[in-house]
Amino acid sequence: MNRLPMMPPPPLARVRGSQRQVSLSEVLDRVLTKGAVVTGEVVITLAGVDLVYLGINVVLTSIDTALKGKERVDAIR
Repeated sequence: MNRLPMMPPPPLARVRGSQRQVSLSEVLDRVLTKGAVVTGEVVITLAGVDLVYLGINVVLTSIDTALKGKERVDAIR
């Protein structure tokens, strides 16, 4: 199976100005109001042969944010 070369993962946090502590409630609020996408993959290989490939994309957001995004997409069409 031809596979693309592995890219390094993106940085976990972007530094803007000075660093500060962020609470769990701030992170949760940000994810629910803006949304986040979590991606990953797992490959099980035996003797150089890929046996199982699992790719996953998970969208985390609130229902309100998702509906607002849908309304924007519908308005463009």
